[in-house]
Amino acid sequence: MLNVLTVPAFSDNYLWIIHDGVNAAVVDPGDATPILDALNKHKLSLIAILLTHHHSDHVGGVARLLQHYDVPVYAPRKDPIAHVTQPLDEGDTVSIAALDLKLSVLDVPGHTLGHIAYVAKEQGWLFCGDTLFAGGCGRLFEGTPAQMLASLEKLAALPDDTKIYCAHEYTIANLRFAMAAEPGNDTLAARYKTEQAKREQGLPTVPSSIGLEKSTNPFLRARLPAIARQLMAEGRLDKQDPVAVFAALREWKNGFR
Repeated sequence: MLNVLTVPAFSDNYLWIIHDGVNAAVVDPGDATPILDALNKHKLSLIAILLTHHHSDHVGGVARLLQHYDVPVYAPRKDPIAHVTQPLDEGDTVSIAALDLKLSVLDVPGHTLGHIAYVAKEQGWLFCGDTLFAGGCGRLFEGTPAQMLASLEKLAALPDDTKIYCAHEYTIANLRFAMAAEPGNDTLAARYKTEQAKREQGLPTVPSSIGLEKSTNPFLRARLPAIARQLMAEGRLDKQDPVAVFAALREWKNGFR
């Protein structure tokens, strides 16, 4: 029986430990200290490191973890990352025998050019780094709006009950923006209250699900006329093709307060 352990780090990162009570794989260990503490607390042995992209808050703990554990490091082939032993591309499968875990790899460029995501189909889990967030998506540091839109739509094609293990607690800010982008969405307004209540209790809002994101996340709803109409009403859009809508949404979110 596999479980996913939530490990908070920095001010708003989530690091993920997939484990069976004995062995563990860690996703995006930006900081080694909380990972080592969690492994020790739960009496787990690290057997693999999985990375989604090259940003330091996702890979910064790898070198120190490797001082304690001699384990494979899986990472995107197209992102510049040190210590990688297993470079990955879309279509590859990561098999971690000791956990009886298989992860399919998807290329999801946009946030970075080489960004990948891992899908555990049997468990219904998605580890997507900074591509898809609860209520939002990552900034376009390297890729184009067209790339990011395609990446998000690739993730949106997963089953609705897929749990989304993204890497940051950005949900409340994301949903505030989502309500500005789609003010008539009652499901979104209800979600905002639910997620706000979680944060007031100190609870994480992640994991989310593909189905919930499809009904409330404007970046997965860029093809809907209501989103385009709101952007046009805000003076942020003059043509309604989906890439232009997505680009206008992302630009608006970049400066939204």
